[in-house]
Amino acid sequence: MLNSNGPAITRRSLIAAGTLAGLAAGTAGCSALADSGLLPDDGDATVWDRPAAQHGSAEQAEQAEPEPTAAERLLAAMTLEQKVAQLFIVTPEQLTGASTATIAGDMTKRALAEIPVGGLCYFRKNLVRAEQVRNLLSGTRELGLGAGAGVAPFLSIDEEGGPLVARVANCGLFDVERFPNMAEIGATGDPAQAARVGETIGTYLREIGFNLDFAPIADVLTNPDNTAIGARSFSSDADLAAQMVAAEVAAMLETGTLPCVKHFPGHGDTAGDSHAGAVYAERTREQIESCEFKPFISAIEAGCPMVMVGHIETPNFAADGLPASLSPFMMGDILRGELGFEGVIISDSFGMGAITQNFSAADAAVRYFEAGGDILLMTPDLRSATAGVVAAVNDGRLSEERIDESVKRVLELKESAGIIA
Repeated sequence: MLNSNGPAITRRSLIAAGTLAGLAAGTAGCSALADSGLLPDDGDATVWDRPAAQHGSAEQAEQAEPEPTAAERLLAAMTLEQKVAQLFIVTPEQLTGASTATIAGDMTKRALAEIPVGGLCYFRKNLVRAEQVRNLLSGTRELGLGAGAGVAPFLSIDEEGGPLVARVANCGLFDVERFPNMAEIGATGDPAQAARVGETIGTYLREIGFNLDFAPIADVLTNPDNTAIGARSFSSDADLAAQMVAAEVAAMLETGTLPCVKHFPGHGDTAGDSHAGAVYAERTREQIESCEFKPFISAIEAGCPMVMVGHIETPNFAADGLPASLSPFMMGDILRGELGFEGVIISDSFGMGAITQNFSAADAAVRYFEAGGDILLMTPDLRSATAGVVAAVNDGRLSEERIDESVKRVLELKESAGIIA
């Protein structure tokens, strides 16, 4: 089994995961032939000088199906309920019903047996002591491996850096470097400083046991009165922000921690906060494409495997009356089509007022997957949401192929990152 935190991840390794799996399968096949006596241990080529009818023609060999990857094998063996569960990341409290979760014990085991979610997201209240945090994460991973289809979970956290959003660095339990707000990092004009943030944060998160960080911020601060993003943004200059984001993404990937850029299509122009209710970016399509999209494009080009979509309405762009997190246009036509993103789309928290004020947990979840999302973050009612999605598949509103598409992306990312063997 691979190291619990996985190997270092690079853009090339994420793209080439399927090729490597094929090469490994080929090597295994040669070993099996040698063991059977059909192929001499020294690889004597004369064994292949037999009639084609005996061992197949070269054309037949080329047409042979490649060995399935670990992700493909897992997907084929999963029940519908297990597939749906894999598309949710929740807090340990949302999973277990505990008021505050600090251990991976019987409550977690029972909850994962019922709904083997794709991942957990941790906050400051879950961090009590350094060793307790490590045990919580390693224990949750082992329980995840023992539940459902045996898929290890994403173990995620918001660690942007700076005094505003850095759950680990600001908790005082770990001897790790603390950074200023990303606005100060951006003000240096030096992408190497952003790379140092990514390398440092990615390294200490991986050492503790996390494997996914909801960072960096890719929002361009086009509205100086924006209090939701503010100094968390690298810059109000889209080109500078793009350089910083790309540098941090690439550096974090090298540490073995998965980055996730946020909040597509850009939260920097909004006046409100989606925690409290609907928010709007009033800029035109041309403005958004020429400014807000630049850091997301640079992150994608740097190999970022995950993009978080925010609850942001764009009345002068999408004009569909939907937050981007429920918009087939913004996720499908724009993020997938125009920006060419092929990785995992994750939502911002579905516990925010922008969603809960307008939709039930089940309805919101079904709408999200209908719109093309892959992972739904922090639904306020896990059981209702997962049951709603399963029912939508059974009723024909959602196809199982649509679910399989997202599960395959999630499992392939976990495989390439070493989260699953």
